[in-house]
Amino acid sequence: MSSLEVSQEKNENLPHHRPDSMRPVRPVHYADSFWCTYVISVAAACVAETATYPLDLTKTRLQIQGEAANAAGKPMAYRGMVATALGIVKEEGMLKLFQGLSPALYRHLVYSGVRIGTFDFLRKKFVHNSESMTLGKSAMAGVSAGSLAQFLASPADLVKVQIQMEGRRRLMGLEPRVNSAAHAFREIVKRGGIKGLWKGSIPNVQRAALVNLGDLTTYDSVKRYIIQTFHLPDDHVVHIISSICAGLVAAILATPADVIKTRVMNQPTDELGRGVIYKGSVDCFQKTVSKEGLYALYKGFLPCWIRMAPWSLTFWLSFEQIRIFLGAGGY
Repeated sequence: MSSLEVSQEKNENLPHHRPDSMRPVRPVHYADSFWCTYVISVAAACVAETATYPLDLTKTRLQIQGEAANAAGKPMAYRGMVATALGIVKEEGMLKLFQGLSPALYRHLVYSGVRIGTFDFLRKKFVHNSESMTLGKSAMAGVSAGSLAQFLASPADLVKVQIQMEGRRRLMGLEPRVNSAAHAFREIVKRGGIKGLWKGSIPNVQRAALVNLGDLTTYDSVKRYIIQTFHLPDDHVVHIISSICAGLVAAILATPADVIKTRVMNQPTDELGRGVIYKGSVDCFQKTVSKEGLYALYKGFLPCWIRMAPWSLTFWLSFEQIRIFLGAGGY
């Protein structure tokens, strides 16, 4: 055998590098499969959701304040983030900070599994076909994965929003609409049929597309940039920096759509399941801006950002740690 043939044989046995890959191609691990990624995503999301849920409830209450004032036809003393959270504890009790957690966790059984599983599938598809993952392709994968996941999980999100607002409604002397997640589900179907479970799904999907554009795309892109540029190991420091950036970008992009989504989903419906206050997301946008100004679209931004940052951090650290525990490498 010639020296050239020996050299070629040795090269074939070495790990192959993609042109812009941050590490050699590793053997396929079972944790990289779609269903294992799905389960890991759901587990990590449930940890993150439970840890940050009070901020989500506070954010939802803040987003409804102006709408309540308009319904009452009189000025309303607006509360800030801290005052809203303390008011919930004082007026309704500490446990009310976790009101609606159950449907929120049910939502992640679909939402987080589908969004991460789909994003991972598309990411592998893009890399396999072109040997690269550009920012544009990463953005396309994030938007597609988030939109699909949120559309499938929209019924659970609708139930969660209605449960979150019940404590406030009762303090205002309004008649309770629902008593539990199961009751809320039945009432929604009773009023609007199966189709009623997707009330507010359009702004919901729009929000999810922006959230995942900010979260998945930013996390994936920032992590690769840091590792490739500064030659850092794929460890907790990189995960933390990437998560913080992802949470900030996601909050900036998603808060306006989140306000619209919350108001459309929280509004009462008539006997046909149609919204009483808003005809849809565009109508809600126009009425909100005309009555409360553009600033209203960023109501709840601070708790949204404060929640998204630790949520993203907790999720990605949990996700990466579970993968490492199973013997797989970094995501």
